[in-house]
Amino acid sequence: MLDLDKAIQLLKECKHISEQDVHELCIKAQELLIKEANIQIVDTPVTICGDIHGQLHDLLTLFKSSGDCPNARYLFLGDFVDRGFYSLESFLLLLCLKVRYPDRVTLIRGNHESRQITTVYGFYDECIRKYGSANVWRYCCEVFDYLALGALVGGEGGVFCVHGGLSPDIEGINQIKLIDRKQEVPHEGAMCDLLWSDPDNVKRWSISPRGAGYLFGKNEVDQFLYKNNISLIARAHQLVMEGYKEMFNGGLVTVWSAPNYCYRCGNVAAVLTIDDNLNRDYKIFEAVLQDASAIPSKKPATDYFL
Repeated sequence: MLDLDKAIQLLKECKHISEQDVHELCIKAQELLIKEANIQIVDTPVTICGDIHGQLHDLLTLFKSSGDCPNARYLFLGDFVDRGFYSLESFLLLLCLKVRYPDRVTLIRGNHESRQITTVYGFYDECIRKYGSANVWRYCCEVFDYLALGALVGGEGGVFCVHGGLSPDIEGINQIKLIDRKQEVPHEGAMCDLLWSDPDNVKRWSISPRGAGYLFGKNEVDQFLYKNNISLIARAHQLVMEGYKEMFNGGLVTVWSAPNYCYRCGNVAAVLTIDDNLNRDYKIFEAVLQDASAIPSKKPATDYFL
């Protein structure tokens, strides 16, 4: 029988929980997530976090600086896994917190929460290395399919949260609610765009150099904000050396929460707290100095860098 509090403690210590416990945790998480809408409504105050990418020790620093669950409410914008050395512990810790405190943790899907991407960028290999089979990877991938595609913080005039960005196929948030999200991330279409697109100084929709999603500019952001009666789009998906970056007169912000990304980029990280009056407060934090002996010798793949 899964003991959530014990599992949380073990994962914070970077220790494994049994394969049976992982399976039970993933089943419990699916039972919770299936009841959530494609766009989750999230109350304020809430702390919005960008990409984590398996950097467990930095995730623990994030909690230390912004408050432990359930004292603080968190919204994570996806990309929990790949790149870093502790993707499994990071994702399982977040799942434990979600199951233990369902109203205090919201998890939405990133482009790395996919079978295809995780077989290339480290998570699949990590699961094999740590458990000796692909079972744990499969359990986690089934959870990926149930994650929400976005969130709305603070109701009218609030904040639309998504991993990547906008889609030419989506004018209104209500359209996102109609997507069948319980699937592997498609190579094109609205669901793909929400997880893969990026803001840029373009005059109109442009094909993304990532090979999936689009580039979109100020016009698209302004229209989306107006049509959906929101004040801000908060997203992740792109490395920001300063931790966060506001664009388009403050209508969009990129939040990045993996400091010293890939253990070599030298960037700081940030989280964004939205209070009851929809005010924004950014908190910057730096990477944990790690003992070299604690870092595995096998490095994750590093092409497709951002």
